[in-house]
Amino acid sequence: MRAKVAFCIKFLFLIVILWLVGYLGYRYFYMTKEVESPQKQAIPKAPPVKLSKIDYILIEKKKRQMTVFHKDKPLRVYRIALGFSPVGHKTEQGDGKTPEGMYKIVAKNPKSRFHLSIKISYPSTADRKIAAEKGVHPGGEIMIHGLGAQGFLGEKHRLRDWTLGCIAVTNEEITEVYPYIDVGTKVEIRP
Repeated sequence: MRAKVAFCIKFLFLIVILWLVGYLGYRYFYMTKEVESPQKQAIPKAPPVKLSKIDYILIEKKKRQMTVFHKDKPLRVYRIALGFSPVGHKTEQGDGKTPEGMYKIVAKNPKSRFHLSIKISYPSTADRKIAAEKGVHPGGEIMIHGLGAQGFLGEKHRLRDWTLGCIAVTNEEITEVYPYIDVGTKVEIRP
């Protein structure tokens, strides 16, 4: 009987150790691994410029940054996270890529599960044509959005590209720009 009790205790101890190793591995891999990009570069802090109507949004995937403009003047630069497979142009649903090209804002959602979201006009006519030639669905619902319930992650969400193709900023950042972006605002997404 003592052998069975000893075995059970050892077995439970092993389960606890395996769970702990798995949990710590998960936290390390998903919460601290940096993307393989120049994201490590610090964006210089400029004196804050008062936000006004944003008429152009530039998203630079390689730099992992989004710059908002008013009358060709940059107002703010935000560090971003992209789709989980960010290199290249989005061509089909589920590819994890963030699209590239010229788009515009087509809708705003103040009740988004990602705090606030701003919808981009992907897929364009050209995007649909490319997908049709490949015989695939182009996907859609590409947004600039916050983190929603994961807002506690703050800036740490940028340590890894994690969206399905959207552009993610913190809840505070999307709250800051949301009132100044209108439907029709131009969006350029560069590689």
